Amino acid sequence: MVDLNNMEQVNKMTESCQILSDTLDLVETYIVPGQSVLELDKIAEDYIVSKDGIPAFKGYNNFPSTLCISVDDEIVHGIPKDITLKEGQIVGIDCGVLKNGYYSDSARTIPVGEISKEKALLLNTTKEALDIGISKAVAGNLVYDISQAIQEYVESKGYSIVRELVGHGIGKQLHLDPQVPNFCEPKNHSHDVVLEEGMCLAIEPMVNLGSRHIKTDKDGWTIKTQDGKPSAHFEHSVLITKFQPRILT
Repeated sequence: MVDLNNMEQVNKMTESCQILSDTLDLVETYIVPGQSVLELDKIAEDYIVSKDGIPAFKGYNNFPSTLCISVDDEIVHGIPKDITLKEGQIVGIDCGVLKNGYYSDSARTIPVGEISKEKALLLNTTKEALDIGISKAVAGNLVYDISQAIQEYVESKGYSIVRELVGHGIGKQLHLDPQVPNFCEPKNHSHDVVLEEGMCLAIEPMVNLGSRHIKTDKDGWTIKTQDGKPSAHFEHSVLITKFQPRILT
């Protein structure tokens, strides 16, 4: 568990997160029909390196790329492929940066050109679920409060939450305790963790249009919906303060 208990540590974490946020902003401008997916990965890596950062995902457990790029029914961990984007797709871009000894992690799902109303509502619901979850990330609350808020909102809109993949603490390592599930049932061992000032969490709902059930692609990394329906993913690295959550990414 990370504890950012002085301004120097907070500033280092903030710089890592700012580079990451700027990277995703840059990549998003290139998400258009006809764009090479492999080129998106290069754009992200070149930008991070230009800021004296290190792509946090590349080489992590032998992951080969800077970005996770997940298209349509791919939920997360998509390896960038030699393909081009098509009108009407949705593309999850997930990235991490290591800078000054601190990791950052953030994701967003972007439309490629004009998308269906069905997909647009999925994206909006997932982003709103993240915002609602973050609003519960205040000192004195439990991880459970975040989990419950996300699950109840998503399911009230008729969508399903992935159970096998969860958010996490972040700081001097990419993945730290506590886990931050996007569901309150079944009970998770991290639900009873009390949120304290100085903790940093990566909160990241993954929301499926159809069933919550998943499968792993033959590449060993890409997680897809079992029923082939679209999925969306949004994530922020968030600092717990005594007043209100501070979104760092």
